[in-house]
Amino acid sequence: MHTFGLIFLAALLLTTATRLWLAARHAAHVRAHRDAVPAQFADVISLDAHQRAADYTGAKTRFAMVELLAGVAVTLILTFGGGLQALHDVSAAWFEPGLLRGLVLIASVALVTMVIDIPFSLYRTFVIEERFGFNKMTPKLFWADFAKSLVLGTALGLPLVATVLWLMGRMGEWWWLYAWLTWMAFNIVMLAVYPTWIAPLFNKFSPLTDAAMKERVERLLDRCGFKVKGLMVMDGSRRSSHGNAYFTGFGKTKRIVFFDTLLSRLEPPEVEAVLAHELGHFKLKHVIKRIAWIFTASLGFLWLLGWVLDKPWFYEGVGVSSPSTAMALVLFSIVIPVFTFLFQPLGAMMSRKHEYEADAFAAQYTPAADLVSALVKLYKDNASTLTPDPLHSAFYDSHPPATLRISRLQQAAGAH
Repeated sequence: MHTFGLIFLAALLLTTATRLWLAARHAAHVRAHRDAVPAQFADVISLDAHQRAADYTGAKTRFAMVELLAGVAVTLILTFGGGLQALHDVSAAWFEPGLLRGLVLIASVALVTMVIDIPFSLYRTFVIEERFGFNKMTPKLFWADFAKSLVLGTALGLPLVATVLWLMGRMGEWWWLYAWLTWMAFNIVMLAVYPTWIAPLFNKFSPLTDAAMKERVERLLDRCGFKVKGLMVMDGSRRSSHGNAYFTGFGKTKRIVFFDTLLSRLEPPEVEAVLAHELGHFKLKHVIKRIAWIFTASLGFLWLLGWVLDKPWFYEGVGVSSPSTAMALVLFSIVIPVFTFLFQPLGAMMSRKHEYEADAFAAQYTPAADLVSALVKLYKDNASTLTPDPLHSAFYDSHPPATLRISRLQQAAGAH
């Protein structure tokens, strides 16, 4: 086996072992604290609700471990097992070298991974989510969403991939810079068109009609100096009983979107507090910072891809004997997550920092106690565990643990 193959295999085994160890720790920690509600929440969360959250977390974590092992098996089959080379041979038998052959190879890999993912999506939706009372999806709606996603992914993805392959073949050693500019422009366009053209393909959006709630939200927006195109309600209850609110779009297309499940469960002051938190992300430029980080990282990754593109060891090390620009794209998408996994805690830490800052922003414009009560209801309704394993949380969680987050808000409430 080539040196790169050994390095990749060692990194894959290390990453897999680390992820399984963290998942096992998390499941054991949640299970060990299943029989007692944390004192901080004892007055507002019942033992039954706490145990339901623990069982839900355990079920999701065990399933994630199975899904992880299946993903590793697919990776090994595609690389050392000769799967990618076999897909190349099939495409080469039908198409001459060039752009079309490359597109067929990439599409075939995407199709294989998509088909493998279907049973996991079905189990997650119709077994785990169903068992804990969250699923509202029907099989008909599931397959309708699947078909729409497939058509949309094909319509948007194939032209983008074709453009990148063309740039790789025609733009010389600086192709990666042109590809990055193309990818960046594509994402900015998607951010602009998503609220108006893409999201309505999957959900129904209607204007917020509750006059009192609308007035409350508009007063908050005025206090914060924030302008939006519309206040919308999304029929999230068609698919799930989980509740949320979010901003979408940018510039003149900015919208506030409330899940109908959120509006039905929270009191108006609590909805306002949740919205103030989301406003905080925008006013503190968290969204722009995240986009800038993604664009910067993608530039580095494309440069790295440009460097390994013509290196025989990059292909031969993982069982591929037919190098091409399309094969390089596929291989890179498989290989790079294995080597970047251990940097994940840095992104999670930055995200948690942003959450604390958005909470503090919300506490300046709405009573902190309202955000606390909203979060407690959301933790309860979404069956979010109150006792995550600290190391697992530090590694993965984009939001701070409930106890730490609410403690800070309660301190803010006391200060005010």
